[in-house]
Amino acid sequence: MHLLNLGILAHVDAGKTSLTERLLHSAGIIDEIGSVDAGSTRTDTLALERQRGITIKSAVVSFPVDDVTVNLIDTPGHPDFIAEVERVLGVLDGAVLVVSAVEGVQAQTRILMRTLRRLGIPTLVFVNKIDRRGARDTGLLRELTERLAVPVVPMGTVSGIGTREASFDPAPVPADVLTELDDDLLAAYVDGTLTPGRIHAALVDGTGRTLVHPVYFGSAATGAGVPELVAGIKELLPGAEGDPEGPLSGSVFKVERGPAGEKIAYARLFSGTLRTRDRVPYAETAGKVTAIGVFDHGTDVREETVAAGRIARLWGLTDVRVGDSLGAPHREYGRVFAPPTLETVVVPGPGADRRSLHLALTQLAEQDPLIALRHDEVRQETSVSLYGEVQKEVIQATLADDYGLPVTFRETTPLCVERPAGTGAAAEFIKKDANPFLATVGLRVDPAPPGAGVTFALEVELGAMPYAFFKAVEDTVRATLGEGLHGWQVTDCAVTMTHSGYWPRQSHAHQGFDKSMSSTGYDFRGLTPLVLVEALRRAGTQVYEPMHRFRLRAPADTLGALLPVLAALRAVPDATDVRDGWCLLEGAVPAARVHGLEQRVPGLTRGEGEWESAFDHYAPVVHGVVPERPRTDLNPLDRKEYLLNVSGRTGA
Repeated sequence: MHLLNLGILAHVDAGKTSLTERLLHSAGIIDEIGSVDAGSTRTDTLALERQRGITIKSAVVSFPVDDVTVNLIDTPGHPDFIAEVERVLGVLDGAVLVVSAVEGVQAQTRILMRTLRRLGIPTLVFVNKIDRRGARDTGLLRELTERLAVPVVPMGTVSGIGTREASFDPAPVPADVLTELDDDLLAAYVDGTLTPGRIHAALVDGTGRTLVHPVYFGSAATGAGVPELVAGIKELLPGAEGDPEGPLSGSVFKVERGPAGEKIAYARLFSGTLRTRDRVPYAETAGKVTAIGVFDHGTDVREETVAAGRIARLWGLTDVRVGDSLGAPHREYGRVFAPPTLETVVVPGPGADRRSLHLALTQLAEQDPLIALRHDEVRQETSVSLYGEVQKEVIQATLADDYGLPVTFRETTPLCVERPAGTGAAAEFIKKDANPFLATVGLRVDPAPPGAGVTFALEVELGAMPYAFFKAVEDTVRATLGEGLHGWQVTDCAVTMTHSGYWPRQSHAHQGFDKSMSSTGYDFRGLTPLVLVEALRRAGTQVYEPMHRFRLRAPADTLGALLPVLAALRAVPDATDVRDGWCLLEGAVPAARVHGLEQRVPGLTRGEGEWESAFDHYAPVVHGVVPERPRTDLNPLDRKEYLLNVSGRTGA
């Protein structure tokens, strides 16, 4: 069986889900094409997806193309749900990037193409909506080349652009782009010996190696260009690979809950064969697969086994989470998109039990690992991280519809980070300076390069004390850095253990272990936060806020109204280009100001402004008061309070 796991990706409203419907219809999987506006599409199954006409969760559906079975994965286009796209990328063999012939290349289009090329995922481009007024073809090809900065190969021309009768006319593949990539091909072109067969072979090879991207024009609404796209999917994109007899290796890219609340894991197998009742290792545990579902001809079919190359739904893995590897880990992509940069507190509405709310949010976080939860026991509050305001609406609707929990939200705030401003060191020794713990811990904090995260190293010998104590210190260091001096996560920080010491296990004759005279992991976990915070205090920390890179295209005569508003919201243009009656502004803006600008741009530009932005970097907070985040830990900043909290929690 030839398999192809295909992703459909696009900027929101480019027609991605409509194309999915057309592909299923052309393959005979559905008799009638669903409508996004009517909420009748095959892959948008959530009630909220049907109401809003947007894709929120990735969905898998299978269809045949001759002897190839395509597992098609429809992904969200709205930037608030980029986490769904991130999880899908690691299981794809190829992709179709959908671009609107009217709106052209947009912010998400560029982000997706950059990521697809970086991960080496072969990609076709489908320019949709050629039947719409304002559609472009030749100009859009130039835009694809310039704004995506990739080599594209038009697979034909368009007739009747911008009309209901618009059609795609296949044409011989132009050799000029391909000859730039291959000297032998260029020589054959110059000699006049270049054959269509060799050009086609070069196109297949270049597409598979993401050196070029074939471009098809068409319309999901009328079906124009779709047969040619289907042929390209079969001929140009590589199929799934994997050894069914090899060691088990798979990746979980989606987790949902069934009608009875049971977990269902969506996984791609890269190697091996999985059978029902097999015990599967994942994360740091294992579980027995109780049922397997595979995708075939538009439906989910129960099977006893699933082999390498396929995507399956798995029951029985009760503790599984998105991103877990099944068996041997496959190639890790790591994080490919920026993390969430916003946060809000979830406020329970009338009749909503706080414990039930916390459980519901925990279950949502299992399905979306980028929804980071932060629970404040003192204030009895739970915060969630976000990409944007639409995601907030989705969480609210999901809690109401699926859990019967009405909620509201506090004002969305940016998720800042802290970085060490310098070097600081601190140490506490057993039975000295009022140290109540039977442990010696010394730590030094140094700044690390941006993007380095947190590293932990030893300047003491590993054999100086039991490994479990070193592990307790490292784990506690990483947990404590979740809240810095101002309450934000500390990153880009190198922590080095400079001192260590412990009291060996003590016992008395004819008696058992004497805990009061012997060091335990509790002592190291209790002392480490005090030492680390003191080292941070001496180093000092700087709070950084998330910044977006923005691009604003607007009529030139609106510049006078735009600039004061941009300045007031700290959107600082660093590049301005005015030509042909239009101005193009590019620059940086705090993430907290993006939503407000998105709302104001249409009014300031007579509805003609085009705004796009995406997270770019963190910048030091230099305006106003340094933002503080309420602490949720035992507050090691206050030694007396911390020791009381520790003793209260442990009953000491």
